[in-house]
Amino acid sequence: MSLETFPPYVLISTRFILSGVIMLAGALARGARLPRGRDLWKAGLSGILILSIGNGCLTFAELRIASGLASLVITLSPFWLVGIEAMARGGERLHPPTILGMIVGFGGAALLVSGGVGSGGIGPAALVGFLILQVGMISWSAGSIYQRRQQVDAHPIVVGAVQQVFGGLAVLPFAVFASSHHIAWSARGVSALFYLVTFGSIVGYSAYVYALDRLPVAVVSIYPYANSVVAVALGWLFYREPFGVREAAAMLVIFAGVAVVKWQGGKAALAKMEVEA
Repeated sequence: MSLETFPPYVLISTRFILSGVIMLAGALARGARLPRGRDLWKAGLSGILILSIGNGCLTFAELRIASGLASLVITLSPFWLVGIEAMARGGERLHPPTILGMIVGFGGAALLVSGGVGSGGIGPAALVGFLILQVGMISWSAGSIYQRRQQVDAHPIVVGAVQQVFGGLAVLPFAVFASSHHIAWSARGVSALFYLVTFGSIVGYSAYVYALDRLPVAVVSIYPYANSVVAVALGWLFYREPFGVREAAAMLVIFAGVAVVKWQGGKAALAKMEVEA
């Protein structure tokens, strides 16, 4: 909806500058400690990787492929996230139950969004959109792993706010000089923007960076499966989109995959604690 009103660069920059400034203002009002020096620039770099490039690629891909197909492709991101983590020095190793859980969850997500995939078609535009999404998922995953490995003397949600400001500012020059068309103001598009600022950035991204700081990577990686469930639920609630046996079965499959990953992640965390003890 927001892309109906705002060019991609304008949408990305405006969204994250607004959410980041609002969150930083709240943090300062509560006396929270902000990242400084090298910590500030590290948070900024991860914000550019995760939001400017990662989320930006999703925004541009939505110009070329249907939302249902984009949702399906995004559910591949857990494989990138745990794969990059496993290849990194000292990273969490991959375990067969984790891979099995991700495959089960992906199957459920594919079943869940399959009803909205056919409308997008599989052609040159869809292929370009798919490749753009792969770049975005790699950048998002690499930025997440980089941020997770930093020891920053600030609350993770405050770090997330800094990331959003940097992510929006990095795209601002493109929004100012490279926009190919003007803003087509509409109440629908502006409302969608404020929804993204509130629930996508302030609430959703804050939850993600907090989980990234506190949970095993394998557990954090399965957020796209939860996203697909939330998206279908919101579609049914606000647009009365179909919700029947297929959707209910798909959700059960997703929950089963999530449970397997969570179970394996809990075992890995317990084993780590025992080793450290």
